[in-house]
Amino acid sequence: MITDPLFYLVAIPAVVMIGLSKGGFGGTGALIGVPLMAIAVDPVTAAGVLLPILVVMDVIGLVAWRGNFDRGVVLTMLPAAALGVLAGYLTASSVSEDAFRMTIGLLTLWFFANWFFGEQRRARAARPQQPVKGAFWGAAAGFASFVSHAGGPPYQVYVVPLKIAPPVYAGTSVIFFAAVNAMKLVPYFLLGQFSHDNLATSAALLPLAPIATLAGVWLVRRTETVLFYKIIYWLLLPIGLKLVYDGATALL
Repeated sequence: MITDPLFYLVAIPAVVMIGLSKGGFGGTGALIGVPLMAIAVDPVTAAGVLLPILVVMDVIGLVAWRGNFDRGVVLTMLPAAALGVLAGYLTASSVSEDAFRMTIGLLTLWFFANWFFGEQRRARAARPQQPVKGAFWGAAAGFASFVSHAGGPPYQVYVVPLKIAPPVYAGTSVIFFAAVNAMKLVPYFLLGQFSHDNLATSAALLPLAPIATLAGVWLVRRTETVLFYKIIYWLLLPIGLKLVYDGATALL
């Protein structure tokens, strides 16, 4: 079990942020988990510790948001996400995680800037479903989720402009990422990321999972729609900056 106090100093807020996200409040919050924990441990260990906690949060979210989901989003994105997870497993030994983290960070900042400076900042009609785009971003989300649990921005590039109601958005997100995380269990095991130390550390952090996830559910049900999406967009800025900084400093 990891005993470094610095690890828990960053891991506890990371798990709380992820739990709020898993409850449906600000879906990009899950992105911060691996980068925060990577301050104290290597990113591979951080991802291995987080996955069992994510699965427990997914179960809670599925119960809390049962019956609330967009069937079109799930059917369009989830099969493609499975291909993304498979690609992540097959390329696990050759992909530079730092380069990929920086790429995801740049994508996150682009999405924020597109909203902040463009038409998305103003009240505009919801975009219609686009299956080809949905499949592309679904595959990207699956791959990013496998590499560093960073599937939030690719997922949101497609889903947020649809402007579905917050409870439906939350329920759809929970179903999508619960399925993706379930797909990752066997590959993570085969890659040796479920060591005894990692699992013991996951167990120590696990009591935070239901508290933070249910808090996220509570916040979504009491947040007005426009404010809800503003919070999601503004969360992208610090997270994108963090990912770019981590990736760039590691590569330089």
